[in-house]
Amino acid sequence: MADLERIATGTMAFYRAFDEGATVRHRFRHGDEEGGLRYIEAVPERGELVVVKQVELTSASQLHRYSWDHLEDEHGGSGTPGTHAARYSSP
Repeated sequence: MADLERIATGTMAFYRAFDEGATVRHRFRHGDEEGGLRYIEAVPERGELVVVKQVELTSASQLHRYSWDHLEDEHGGSGTPGTHAARYSSP
């Protein structure tokens, strides 16, 4: 269990450093086929975008928020570095 806690703490520190140290931010939105919306905020790092915040509003009006201090829950989790930003459009 100590290893999982250490990994979680390191992951939180990774995202927090990007979020707090960012001078440039990119914001994207995406609508899914069921009518839900997802908004993300990403910061550039070495030619990729690191997702630092994500908000999802489902078609059932449920709101899910993810950031460095809330990386995941039973509904899902925040994006991983450089993986989601390309498929979103700017608001």
